[in-house]
Amino acid sequence: MLKRLKQTTLQSLKTVGVSAMVHNSRWRGERLLILAYHGISLLDEHEWNHTQYMPADVFRLRLQQLKDSRCAVLPLAEAIERLYKNDLPDRAVAITFDDGTADFYSRAFPLITEFSVPVTLYLTTFYTQYQRPVFDLMTSYLLWKGRGENLQLKSLTTEDSKIDLSSFAAQETARVALLRFAHQNNFSAEEKDDLAHKLARKLKVDYDLLLEKRIMQNLAPHEVTELAASGVDIQLHTHRHRTPNDRKLFLREIEDNRQSIHALTGQHATHFCYPSGAYRRAFLPWLKECGVVSATTCEPGFASVSADRLLLPRVLDNPALSPIEFESCLTGVSAALPRRRVPAHKVIG
Repeated sequence: MLKRLKQTTLQSLKTVGVSAMVHNSRWRGERLLILAYHGISLLDEHEWNHTQYMPADVFRLRLQQLKDSRCAVLPLAEAIERLYKNDLPDRAVAITFDDGTADFYSRAFPLITEFSVPVTLYLTTFYTQYQRPVFDLMTSYLLWKGRGENLQLKSLTTEDSKIDLSSFAAQETARVALLRFAHQNNFSAEEKDDLAHKLARKLKVDYDLLLEKRIMQNLAPHEVTELAASGVDIQLHTHRHRTPNDRKLFLREIEDNRQSIHALTGQHATHFCYPSGAYRRAFLPWLKECGVVSATTCEPGFASVSADRLLLPRVLDNPALSPIEFESCLTGVSAALPRRRVPAHKVIG
């Protein structure tokens, strides 16, 4: 009901010319919209997690809307530089992708090429070097795929419990138990992958098919090299998709990530995205120390000249947004409307 009311309101604002007025206003002209994406579905990933995955046809519609709205899609580095020089073009937008999953190469990049828009890819590099599914993600995905099953945890871990996977809460309980077991036993990447394979068998999911389709896998090294040579901007997202609270370990994550990206692209990465959007105030001086010039969060909103360069907001697009809702993000009208309260990744400390 609330969503339908919102859509009706946005359509009315567009009809009477308010959307166009905001889109062409000085307020919008002084702000940069950074769009955030994660994956483009290879199979049914958007049904599993629509906040992280989007069907290719929806992403195509988004790019068409950007074109139809006459947005100036800029490379991220240029957009940030011009933001702080008060030199943005009208309706400025930058497009970012997080993580670097394999679907970026096969699903997103062909559309990016078709529409000829610049894109920044924040790449986490461990699973690019280790070409198997990302364990945490694959565990969650497998439990969702097996939601019609009852899982006997003792067959996989030391916990003696049987879980009916029909609900999301039950799937989460099983996921936490499996991740805890792997962590407590200090599993290697290979051992984690073996556990995921065993889980798939218990749930009657064809793991080999998922491997063939490269579900929950990262880009291969040669794909990263090809993408960079084709103009995709490859930037920092930590090596292991984590931000330790220890300074030395944090800097190591950045350095390992940077060295891996340089080896694949020949480029020195200086822009950063917080994994999972989580950040602490202590991270800011550490990022400056290692030469990071901008960092993006998952806090919703437009970036203005008053924003901290290391705490830039983004709008996380997802297929639940209707075309009129996405258009309201582009114009800036959405910034004036009340939003449902959702947990935010706040600066701590």
